[in-house]
Amino acid sequence: MHPASDDPATRTALAALQVGALRWLGGGAIAVVLGVLLGVATVSMAGEEGRRVPGAGLVVLVLVLGGLAAVVVGAGALLRTNRWRRALATTTWRPGRLYVAGAAVLAFEPDGGDDVVHLRLLSTAIWRTRAVQALDGAAVIAAPVAPGQWVFTAEGAGTLYGARAATRGR
Repeated sequence: MHPASDDPATRTALAALQVGALRWLGGGAIAVVLGVLLGVATVSMAGEEGRRVPGAGLVVLVLVLGGLAAVVVGAGALLRTNRWRRALATTTWRPGRLYVAGAAVLAFEPDGGDDVVHLRLLSTAIWRTRAVQALDGAAVIAAPVAPGQWVFTAEGAGTLYGARAATRGR
């Protein structure tokens, strides 16, 4: 058996996730830099001409805080993508069926009679949740990437979805 990372669709999906993470990281860094530059320009104008710029402080605050949040999101996504890439190089895909029991409540039933794995979708993005809900009863491939964490995809999905093993009784 070949590692899951040898699949061309998997490599493409990991590359797309990495590009998305770099967009968040780069966009956040640009927003922080613009916020700092706007702040410096505003202070300079106020010091030289004594003129206040209405709303500039609020715009600086939004740019810097929003940019920092985007940097954190991008860094987390980049770390997750790298972790998934390393894990998928050491495991194989397991074919099976995915069943959806709720907005983010899933069950992966591997082919071959293995035990059903109960999962919770990691993503909170509405479009990703709806895309996974559309896979109810569909054939998917899944692989464990860490203790209690799985990655799965379906033919033609073009992306990987992360899920955490659900604890029973919740």
